[in-house]
Amino acid sequence: MRNVLSLVVLAISLAGPMPLHAADRLKALIVDGQNNHAVWPTTTRMMKAYLEQTGLFSVEIATAAPQGTDPNFQPEFSHYAVVVSNFGHGAAAWPRSTQLAFEQFVRGGGGFVVIHAADNSFPEWAEYNEMIGLGGWGGRNEKDGPYVYVNDKGEVVRDDSPGNGGNHGPQIEFPIVVRDARHPIVHGMPLEWMHARDELYDKLRGPAKNMQILATAESQITGRHEPMILIVQYGKGRVFHTPMGHAEYSQECVGFITTLQRGTEWAATGNVTIPVPDDFPTAQKSSSRRFTAP
Repeated sequence: MRNVLSLVVLAISLAGPMPLHAADRLKALIVDGQNNHAVWPTTTRMMKAYLEQTGLFSVEIATAAPQGTDPNFQPEFSHYAVVVSNFGHGAAAWPRSTQLAFEQFVRGGGGFVVIHAADNSFPEWAEYNEMIGLGGWGGRNEKDGPYVYVNDKGEVVRDDSPGNGGNHGPQIEFPIVVRDARHPIVHGMPLEWMHARDELYDKLRGPAKNMQILATAESQITGRHEPMILIVQYGKGRVFHTPMGHAEYSQECVGFITTLQRGTEWAATGNVTIPVPDDFPTAQKSSSRRFTAP
């Protein structure tokens, strides 16, 4: 009998978190509507599906009007545990009342997830720049904060040199290097793993307050290790930020999927229960799952 119980416990631990009843799931909101990446409606559907596949989240979507400031874009952020942004470069400012409500939500303990071009958004919104830690494009430069990267000694460098923020080279597969294997988001991942074809953002700069870099990738443009997984503490709120996720083939990477799932759980709760899957990438080979809409 004892052996049977041990096998049951082992099976449960390998299966990861048990799906929750709908009423008990964490409520997540994906916000989108304006993005320079034409694929954004597809990547929103992908991220919704990836989060719901964990059994931990129920996910809703709030979409702003396609152009200009949308006066009706006023999500009830307080109804959710975490907000995921799939906005992008050139997105119009949210109504000021919506900005203030979002600041209050995150500062008060709400989770926030920043995906790829969401760190291009809203360069004039000071509190948003503090939430995301680092950003690019949109006129960001030395006035917005330093370049932040990791040098060959593994030291975090804050570089105040003048220059524009935001850049990337051709899309390639590239290795991700974990910098703090103790953090729940990356704990259990290989210390190096190959990410599927994506834009490798470099020269990101910003306030970088209360920010920790969890993983990096070496840019072929700058020759330095640029942040690829980072977290920010904003008031009582937890922010998870990854510049990965440019296109559908980038988001099909099992490394991206797992990072999104675990990062969103951490932003919402401060803990991670989602396991690293068996098909996770290795240092030698990327791993992808072809997305099929549910």
